[in-house]
Amino acid sequence: MHSIFLGAAIVLLLLMLLCLVRVVGGPTVLDRILGGNVIGTHTTVLLLLIGVLYGNVGMFVDIAIAYALLNFIATLGAAKYFLRRKEVHLDTDQ
Repeated sequence: MHSIFLGAAIVLLLLMLLCLVRVVGGPTVLDRILGGNVIGTHTTVLLLLIGVLYGNVGMFVDIAIAYALLNFIATLGAAKYFLRRKEVHLDTDQ
């Protein structure tokens, strides 16, 4: 059972690397914000998997909930900031 959770954590890390490609080279600002949000969500799940692997899920659940709330607030703040800026173009044609 330990190897299943370890394999899931490794797959999650690989998916986070793919999302990092979207954050670095996203065509629009909103694609980059979405990529960052997905990385944050994967990090939350990864924290829970680490808690299962170490056998101390209670502590890692608290950390994961706090990180998920911070990720949500940061994503909303970034989206609101970039939507209010006038020089940000949301489509790729401009």
